[in-house]
Amino acid sequence: MDLSRRPLRIALIRHGESSANLDKRVYETTPDHAVPLTAYGHEQAAEAGKKLRELFEGEPVRVYVSPYLRALQTLESLGLDDLIGIAREEPRLREQDWANFQDTEDIVRQEALRNSYGHFFYRFTHGESGSDVYDRVSSFLETMHRDFETPDSPRNVLLVSHGLTMRLFCMRWFHWSVRFFETLRNPGNAETRVLLRQPDYRYKLDRPFEQWTQYEPTERERSAWL
Repeated sequence: MDLSRRPLRIALIRHGESSANLDKRVYETTPDHAVPLTAYGHEQAAEAGKKLRELFEGEPVRVYVSPYLRALQTLESLGLDDLIGIAREEPRLREQDWANFQDTEDIVRQEALRNSYGHFFYRFTHGESGSDVYDRVSSFLETMHRDFETPDSPRNVLLVSHGLTMRLFCMRWFHWSVRFFETLRNPGNAETRVLLRQPDYRYKLDRPFEQWTQYEPTERERSAWL
């Protein structure tokens, strides 16, 4: 691979605030993939778009976006259409599958089970485990690396996705341990993490994910961020 073709920046953004972020009972009547942003979620995305425009220095951006409505609406509200050629809808960047129409009480019970079992390996009934999402993110990475090789590959890449998917993308990219992953919090709505290319063509995160349990990262894990 020609390392000089690697993008300068790979930005990850979580969708803005959705109606289900305010009330989980929305999942009882609305499919997860059809949950929309709130008005505030659109505002969050618009503000994030201004910061991303500065980051990208007004240059072209290749976009991969989850097909979930809240991710598509986030992309639209970023206001970066003039920098984006074609935004590729990428199902492998979707949210972790939890169920179809959800039973809120059952999901709350399963979330408690997941906390004791482990977020990476716990499989929701009729849904996925974190490790399943990790596998499809790994498959997506192969596609993205092939795209880096195209002659018109831009210097900026943007992934519009979901909190868990963002964490697992970084886990796969930086080869973090399961134990370290288990300590990490999701980013907030419309929050970003950016992989910045270094002079040696490796990447570092602009900032780490917050941790919700104590764990001292290894030297390798700490080396993932600036």
